[in-house]
Amino acid sequence: MPHQLVFATNNRHKLDEVSAKIGTDFKLLTLDDINCTVDIEETGITFRENASIKSRFIYNNYHQDCFGDDSGLEINALNDEPGVYSARYAGTHGNHAANIAKVLHNMQGITNRTARFRTVISMIWQGNEHIFEGTVEGTIRHEVAGNGGFGYDPIFQPDGYHVTFAEMSLEEKNKISHRAKAMEGLINFLKKV
Repeated sequence: MPHQLVFATNNRHKLDEVSAKIGTDFKLLTLDDINCTVDIEETGITFRENASIKSRFIYNNYHQDCFGDDSGLEINALNDEPGVYSARYAGTHGNHAANIAKVLHNMQGITNRTARFRTVISMIWQGNEHIFEGTVEGTIRHEVAGNGGFGYDPIFQPDGYHVTFAEMSLEEKNKISHRAKAMEGLINFLKKV
């Protein structure tokens, strides 16, 4: 039977991306699966702090191997905003259209459109914390393009591509994304345990 590993999320998009990478050696559980109905507050000021808050909460309260992540968009010309506030940049958590609109508004007239997506994963395995990070560099488009993905994917064009994350298939995105890179570190660790 596969080893159970709790992913501290109920975000279906994140779960799909991670499940596609992790394979069948581990059974991925969500917060719903372990009956965790608490909204784990992300009170950290860095991605690493927020990822640790999630994993420590699950481990301390449910005593299971687990991991939590925090991800966001960092735009160079906006002093790395929206950063840890990516999901709630426009005020309401998870309002992707409003968040994108605020970024595009703030980027008006700015020629330096370089940005990156960053993911930090905190995994607690047998009581010890392990950190995995991934980034993907790119640029912010002037307008929305594509219907796939989620969050800022419709305005983020990764370096070396002529399409946004939202115009890529999940398989294409999973080869280069920030979350995929961080997950590769986690998976390589798990292969050795």
